[in-house]
Amino acid sequence: MNRLVLAVLIFVMTALGAFAEAMSNPDGRSFVSLDGMWNAIVDPYETGLNAKFFNNAKPTSKSDLIEYDFDRAGKLRVPGDWNTQRESLLFYEGPIWYQKYFSYQKREHTRVFIYFGAANYQARVWLNGAKLGEHTGGFTPFQFEVTDQLAAENSLVVEVDNTRHADAVPSLNSDWWNYGGLTREVKLIEVPDAFIENYSVQLARGSANTIEGWVQLSGSGAAADVAIEIPEAHLKQTARPDASGRAAFHFPAKLDLWSPENPKLYRVVISAGDDHVTDEIGFRTIETRGTQILLNGKPIFLRGICVHEEAPFRSGRAFSEEDDRTLLTWAKELSGNFVRLAHYPHNEEMIRLADRMGLLVWEEVPVYWSIAWQNPATLENAKSQLREVIARDRNRAAVILWSLSNETPPNEAGRTEFLKSMLAEARQLDSTRLITSAMNRAGSAGPGTRVLNDPLGEFVDVFGFNQYIGWYEGKPEDADRVQWQNPFHKPLIVSEFGAGAPYGMHVDTATRFSEEFQANVFEHQIAMLKKIPDLAGMSPWLLMDFRSPRRLLPGVQDYYNRKGLISDRGQRKQAFYVLQKFYKEKAKAGQ
Repeated sequence: MNRLVLAVLIFVMTALGAFAEAMSNPDGRSFVSLDGMWNAIVDPYETGLNAKFFNNAKPTSKSDLIEYDFDRAGKLRVPGDWNTQRESLLFYEGPIWYQKYFSYQKREHTRVFIYFGAANYQARVWLNGAKLGEHTGGFTPFQFEVTDQLAAENSLVVEVDNTRHADAVPSLNSDWWNYGGLTREVKLIEVPDAFIENYSVQLARGSANTIEGWVQLSGSGAAADVAIEIPEAHLKQTARPDASGRAAFHFPAKLDLWSPENPKLYRVVISAGDDHVTDEIGFRTIETRGTQILLNGKPIFLRGICVHEEAPFRSGRAFSEEDDRTLLTWAKELSGNFVRLAHYPHNEEMIRLADRMGLLVWEEVPVYWSIAWQNPATLENAKSQLREVIARDRNRAAVILWSLSNETPPNEAGRTEFLKSMLAEARQLDSTRLITSAMNRAGSAGPGTRVLNDPLGEFVDVFGFNQYIGWYEGKPEDADRVQWQNPFHKPLIVSEFGAGAPYGMHVDTATRFSEEFQANVFEHQIAMLKKIPDLAGMSPWLLMDFRSPRRLLPGVQDYYNRKGLISDRGQRKQAFYVLQKFYKEKAKAGQ
């Protein structure tokens, strides 16, 4: 059994044994932050497991042999990637051991969980030498209950390993930086003995005036009635949980619907016994009609842009509200109403900020390019990451699309069945949102005519399509002669197009990598896309330059993908204004 298969099985037996998913709305609970500087040991040969680093042992005599010492090790900031904190770790892939001391005063009738926003990619966790469990997947939250393991003084040890594997999700090949570490927040969450574990509060599918959902309780005494209250709308309903602690509800409501023009959020209070949770939730409907996407029953054109979770100005993994606000503000500056968050789940605050700012969101799991389609453990890994992001963001009005994958080869054995299985999982977990995938293969129906023929198109709600005429294929003006056919009669989003240019490289429209060339690609692409009658939106590649070890051209790329409309230092390129002009025209026309 290889290491990843073992990791997936351990994850199922440990993390899922305590909870099927991390609890909803961790910021809405009482918590103690464990963020800050942690001790860290770089362990390229994985010595730490045999040496039992997790015990954080100290010599008890002069002759004791202990060949590690967290207290004398270097330090790393949490949250944060290790690659940009030390120059020596920029390209590092492998295990690093994190260690943190903290004090805790136990309280009666209180359960405590250690919550991790994300750790890339595989994490093993110990508290006071006792193993809590493992988690696989670099972008979704996980937690472990530690109520009985906590002492007055504690040592928390986490081994994080970002090594790439052929049967992992993502696999060996990607086009973004493999940032390792505890990249998102770590906290102790405190809840009563019986508490509100998770909940879903949304408009019923196909209805603008009916709220439905469920609340899942955990712990002894979980039979208490559940109350759902929206004070501003003068709504309060109660529901009785079943034997499993799940309380379902369905009731009429007259609400001001959320939209990019009116990102209305309501304070929602959920109570059960001694526990209550407050959230900010927007309510809107999303559906398709033929080749249109309907938001609150009206057609909408998605004026979008792709975004990587790369920190502006300082580089590295974005994790702060300042990082998120900068990126989303730039998207709004384009006159955009939509962001495709590629190619993995971004941090929860990014989604909540999109809720507040009025930006629709495409969320994606990192099934990217070619992976181990016929490996059951790989499929379970992909489904697990999908389950975790849906669980985290199911109450966010901004999220309208769950994406299964990016640019996967339809001719590889098992690929379409793999994605169909994921799609069924997504529909079962959330029937209120649309399912998509970014595809990139098309057939020919004669000179200049391209046919969208990926078999996955039969099953998704919205057909996402990446194409790079003028960059990876032909010249910019070749786009003028291309017509697109969509045989699926479903909404089409051109989910990627673009060209690379470092900011400040000025030559002419014929010189690749110049700003003029990039802008010229956008001019011809927009002219081509205007002719697609089924076009429901677009998200060009991409908002800001980002690090990628695949981009090697000296003096031009220097380990950066330069397809951003904005440089990593916040400088707007010419293509930014080309897209902005088009989007402003669409917005003025009410689209």
